[in-house]
Amino acid sequence: MFEAPESQYLVPYDGSFKVNDASTKPQTDGHNHKGKHRRDATENLNKLQRVLAAGDRHSLLLVFQAMDAAGKDSTIRSVMQGVDPSGCQVFTFKKPSSLELDHDFLWRSTCRLPERGRIGIFNRSQYEEVLVVRVHPKILTYQRLPGELNLETIWDERLTSIRQQEEHLARNGTVILKFWLNVSKDEQKKRFLSRLDEPAKNWKFEPGDIVERRSWDDYMNAYESALNATSRPWAPWYAIPADDKPYMRARVAEIIIGSLQSIGLRYPEATPEDRAMFAESRAELTSDE
Repeated sequence: MFEAPESQYLVPYDGSFKVNDASTKPQTDGHNHKGKHRRDATENLNKLQRVLAAGDRHSLLLVFQAMDAAGKDSTIRSVMQGVDPSGCQVFTFKKPSSLELDHDFLWRSTCRLPERGRIGIFNRSQYEEVLVVRVHPKILTYQRLPGELNLETIWDERLTSIRQQEEHLARNGTVILKFWLNVSKDEQKKRFLSRLDEPAKNWKFEPGDIVERRSWDDYMNAYESALNATSRPWAPWYAIPADDKPYMRARVAEIIIGSLQSIGLRYPEATPEDRAMFAESRAELTSDE
């Protein structure tokens, strides 16, 4: 079963992670996702994606969670640029539909898991159910849960369900990498103001973003609980500093590439029967006038 590559941003598995200790700023002089470094990363990831597809043994699931304006969309776009689009699928999880509310909270993300040989990307995910819903528990009334609702136990129960599902997926060949793009409150403020000040960015701004910003401390507590409960060797969380976008993207790309390299991807080997068929096909092709 896949085990996470080491990184200074890897969330430990012993429940000791503290949001207040996680830096939002770069902690090394590592390369940014620019120029030659970006081209090299793109080429490496493109090659690995082709082998992943050919081998058809594993899938890769990338989960991105963050506060608004942390850079989820741009990171996905930048890191995956140059990768065969037919080998990837991106899903964004927003307000649940009535159909989704008629199922358990894991249903809508389960339906969108990547097939073997493909890369699946979740822009937000099932973790919204222990983040935004935990910060705004009134949302639970729309989910029509059976029995008496217990806010003292439901979050641990949901985190257990997520953790167990991820272990099941890992046992069956899904490589799971989860990225919390850790932006500071001050940097978020700058980016919101930029969206207001620059006409080309006005479309990105939503008044609801300011409402959610008021609950910043509650969100940080929810993130800390979720990451501690679900960061495991087979489904790790990485708390990536997000105040510097090029640095953030480079670290995400490195972790993805290192993870795919670690599972021993290789092209399928031809069997003796295959080779016999190849010989017959070659003979027919070379004799064809």
